Amino acid sequence: MKRSLFIPSTALRACFLLSSFIFSCTPASGQSTPQIVNVYATASASPWLEELFACAADLSAVLNVSAESPDILLRVGEPPGLVTPAFQVGTEDLVVITNNARPPILSADQIRRIFTGQITNFNQIVAEWEEVHPTQTDGIHVWVYSGGEDIQTIFEQVFLDGRSVTSYARVAVHPSDMLKRIAEDENAIGFLSRRWLGKDAFEQMNAASVPVLALTPSEPTGIVRDLVACLQK
Repeated sequence: MKRSLFIPSTALRACFLLSSFIFSCTPASGQSTPQIVNVYATASASPWLEELFACAADLSAVLNVSAESPDILLRVGEPPGLVTPAFQVGTEDLVVITNNARPPILSADQIRRIFTGQITNFNQIVAEWEEVHPTQTDGIHVWVYSGGEDIQTIFEQVFLDGRSVTSYARVAVHPSDMLKRIAEDENAIGFLSRRWLGKDAFEQMNAASVPVLALTPSEPTGIVRDLVACLQK
């Protein structure tokens, strides 16, 4: 549950800075000014922002969500060549999903072969599958993310053992887009972080459990250190 900081209405005036996604309050004279912290999260880690906002409320901090030079960056998995401080604040599952229309149950090896292009239709998994399921005769539609996305990098490293996905894969622009594409296509397969998983897709398997990290540009101090510590509780 998201927590909120209570300040008597007589001691503040509300102000909304919609252009930078800040909601803050200006306290009356004599009260300390809340500290503003720039934060950002990758699409797959964005559900964790709710917990960060709850920590900010407890610590009387104001968060400005911005991709430009964030003080705290939340992401799934460790980026290649990491040189800045990183703190694990949780764990996230990478879940392989298919359409809800009674898909065949796939093994981990079959899923790897699908994503690398070695299996291209369900008949290669279950004999005469497409004959029994005439709406699934168009081959398997593999959905992935762009190569720069944290979840795509981790999926290839951890689950595909460093192999690249098939060149015929289609690219989802966001986890919500991935979920929509899979829900609308009986031939589709994809993956997302568990916190994005809803009832619109069938979970084939948990491909990997990976750390959720809070990255800071330097060793955190003050309110940034306190926010990271709060996320780790």
